Amino acid sequence: MKVNKIHHVAIICSDYEKSKKFYVNTIGCEIINETYRAEKKSYKLDLLVGGAYQLELFSFPKSPLRQSYPEARGLRHLAFEVDDIDQAIEELSNDNIFVEPIRVDEITGKRFTFFCDPDDLPLEIYEK
Repeated sequence: MKVNKIHHVAIICSDYEKSKKFYVNTIGCEIINETYRAEKKSYKLDLLVGGAYQLELFSFPKSPLRQSYPEARGLRHLAFEVDDIDQAIEELSNDNIFVEPIRVDEITGKRFTFFCDPDDLPLEIYEK
């Protein structure tokens, strides 16, 4: 098998409107398409990240919780590259989003930090 790239990352949220606002207004994703699937009582929101990557935001009634912190098996976190980590942290903090202290990648020497989306999904910002 030859894989070309990651096509999308799918996220299931508990509060669709809250998560939509977070990923569009706070993270800066662009809406590609929004679909309400009445038979599933579910929204599917396709979002564009950085002009090249896609997130899919889903809502399902009564979706179960998933353990995600600390070091649970499965997807560990979703990382976004930023040009200026200090500016990104300031913008997140201005939206009352708690951001962990900056760390330095011991392999690359790049700065990074973590914060959470409205459902406590761990997100990372990694300085270019």
